[in-house]
Parts: sequence; structure tokens; C-alpha cells
Amino acid sequence: MPKLMIRGGDLDLVEYEFQPFLPGNQVNTLGFDKEKYHLKPVKGTVAVTAPARIHLTVLDMNRFAPGHPGGGGVGFAVRVYCTAEVSCTPKDVEIDYPREPVLRHHVEVFRKAVGYQGGFRITARDHQYHHVGMGSTSTICIATLNAMNRAVGSPLTHDQLRLLMGNNFVEETGDGMVAFGFETGVGPAVSTHGGMAIMGDDLTLVYRHAFAEGKNVFIVIPASDISSAGTREIELLMNRARNLDYKDRDLKCHMVLMDLIPALERGDVVRAGNIMWEIEFRGSKRAEVEHHGFRIYQYMAKLREAGFEFVGMSSVGPTIAVITDRSRKDVEKAIAELGLRVAVETKVDNKGMRIEERKEEVS
Repeated sequence: MPKLMIRGGDLDLVEYEFQPFLPGNQVNTLGFDKEKYHLKPVKGTVAVTAPARIHLTVLDMNRFAPGHPGGGGVGFAVRVYCTAEVSCTPKDVEIDYPREPVLRHHVEVFRKAVGYQGGFRITARDHQYHHVGMGSTSTICIATLNAMNRAVGSPLTHDQLRLLMGNNFVEETGDGMVAFGFETGVGPAVSTHGGMAIMGDDLTLVYRHAFAEGKNVFIVIPASDISSAGTREIELLMNRARNLDYKDRDLKCHMVLMDLIPALERGDVVRAGNIMWEIEFRGSKRAEVEHHGFRIYQYMAKLREAGFEFVGMSSVGPTIAVITDRSRKDVEKAIAELGLRVAVETKVDNKGMRIEERKEEVS
């Protein structure tokens, strides 16, 4: 397995070995397994629909690593959905999902955490936008965890589930194995509760508020031959991004607390957009954008110059989110000369996930 040298500063150089493992190994139950739960499997199927997320920024890359969630962050939910349908079975676990190892790991995490000895039949479908900054992994995992939880009688709360997921977050490695990934907790928080969320360290939900209600959200995904997953993501986030956050983390946190939160309270999307545009050039966010080359800055600057209220790149990109009162035609006109197109037209989801129980029909 590859070994990466991680540099956060002049005196901060460590070696990290990227070690895949079989799903169900290296489980962190957070001590939930010490409780006694009265499990009561439902008859029928539980269906969960969870919104995807736009992850605007991490607050401090130095506070998290693969297998160590945290770092804080800012992001919001969008009406692009992942779905999970779960029913209880006597023993076996059946998973109908292309990225099966990821879900199988979280199934075993949940079973060990609540002491469930039975099985599940799971059908999951994500939004098909993988490794471009829209949180396909975190959204499908939190949807599936909530579906399993309801299916056995809701032993855990929504927030316990997102903590459980964050402390066991993995990505598939392509050989039936998984490896720990980066997790700030932004995705599960907004998928669960909707709106805009601000996270502190250790997956702490500091603030949540409705955002850009009624406005249009246009997702633009520029072509990029630069990977935003696996070892390339680790190299990016654990080297240059950490070094830049040593310099700018205080400023980013100040801007979020003193400017962004008041803007959200007022429903001022223009002000929120101005703050996030400043953050695009600060700390780890700068490293994420530059990972794809300065052309991403060029694209976003053109959209800003065209007068769109809120423009930001999600996660390690290259997805760009545009929030505006204006029409799709206006956005397409602005990006046509850049060779870009609108991939998704949607809105902010301010309600969060939906859970439905479908009873078995008696013939």
C-alpha cells in the first residue's frame, strides 16, 4: 500500500500509510454498544430519501485526517437525492448497490453498535455524481443508516447516526475493500436536517439555518482530468491545504462567526456569497480550487462578474454551485463562452431527509 509524506508546517512531517481493510473491520461503535436497546423490527420496508450536499469549505484541515473526523466546515443541502430502502431479514445481508463495500461496512458498524443479530435487504441508489464534490458517499451512507435504524425500531437518534457514520467513514478501493476517508460531518448534517450547516470540530453541529429559500441552484461540473479521490485527495488535503490553514484558519472562523451567520439570519444571500467568495482564496479552500488549476477561479470570477449572487466550488471540486434569482438561460449564456454547461438545475433543500414506512400488503 502507498505511503504518503504529510507536511503541515516546517516542523510537522509525518508518514501516513494508506491501509485498505475488509468491510466490517476497524469498527468504532462510540460506546453505543454498551447500551441495551429494545429492538423491534418493522414489518415491511423503510424508505429514506436524503438530499445531497454542497461542501463550501473546511475550517481547519489540521484537525482531521483519514479515520479521524473533524476540521469543521460549512455547507448546504440541495434537492438532488439519494435513496435507500431497507427491510429486515432473519440473518443474511443483501445489498443492491454498485458500491457495495461502502454500505456493507456501515451495515456492520450499525449492527455492532445496536446489537442487532438479524439481517437486512437493502436497495440503494445515489445521484450518480461521484467524486466531483456532491457528497455521494456520505449521502447514501447516512440514508442507509437511517433506514436501518427505523427498520429495527429507531434505537439511535439522527445525530447519533451521523456521529456513528462520521467516525466510520470509508471509501471503496476498487478491490472489494475500503479505506478511511475524510469527514467533516457537513454532509450528514445537512442531509439529515436540511439548509445550511456550520460544523465545529469532532462533528459538532454548531449552527443550522434555512438558506436561499425559493432561489435557483445551478450545478456546473467542469471537465477535469485531475483526480479528487483516493491518494490524490489525501496528498492534497494533508499537505498544502494543512499548511495554508495554519495561516488562515483564524480568519476563516472569524468570517463565518461574525459575517456569514448574521447574513444567514437575515436571509442575505448576496452577503453570504461575498463572504464565501473571500473564503475561496483563503487557506485550504485555495488549495482545493488550485488543485484543478486557476481556470476554476476564472470560471467562478466570470459568474461573479455576470452578477450571480452566490458562487462557490464544492469540496475538492470541480463542481461549482451558483445560487441566484435569475434563470437558467441567464446562467447558460454566461458560461457558454467558457465551454461549460449546467449539469443540474435545482434548489436548496431546507427540510432534510424524508423517512417512510411501507407496510407489507396482505394478500
